[in-house]
Amino acid sequence: MYEVLLRAARAEVGRRAARLRLVGPELDDIAHHAAADALLAICGKVKTFRGDCKFTTWAYKFVILDVAGKVNRHFWQRADVAFDDEDWERLPARLGIEPESHAESWDLMNAVHRAVDEKLTAKQRMVFVALVLNGMSTDVLADQLGATHNAIYKMMFDARRKLRIALADAGYLPEQQIA
Repeated sequence: MYEVLLRAARAEVGRRAARLRLVGPELDDIAHHAAADALLAICGKVKTFRGDCKFTTWAYKFVILDVAGKVNRHFWQRADVAFDDEDWERLPARLGIEPESHAESWDLMNAVHRAVDEKLTAKQRMVFVALVLNGMSTDVLADQLGATHNAIYKMMFDARRKLRIALADAGYLPEQQIA
């Protein structure tokens, strides 16, 4: 079975190699790895083969997918992409981010970070980071802390209030957003 998969892998690697400028032992190495990995995958999924097509056709799909992944990884591991300072400076513009809004959002993010560090208690900071930054659900956090859902909600409410006041005092939010 391995020899059949290796032939298919070599054919697929050869087909893709011209476009990516791969030659020599790299091609054979990728083909052998793809055939071996495909054989392992086939052994693990042989019970799911329904017989809708020839077994070799079904097995070739594993090889082709494995070769595609290995060739792409091989290419990106060896890609010579160097950015100079001008490229990095143009990046926000290419993404549609104006320099002013980029600087303002960076400044606001730093202000929020400072407010979290300076204005929140250790427990409020932990709850804020878990819920807002890590996306943990309130119920899971309450279970982990041995608290009630309402206690977590109240702690988060107080933390947000403190942050709104700190950001308004620093000039990042209009005063009417505090209420």
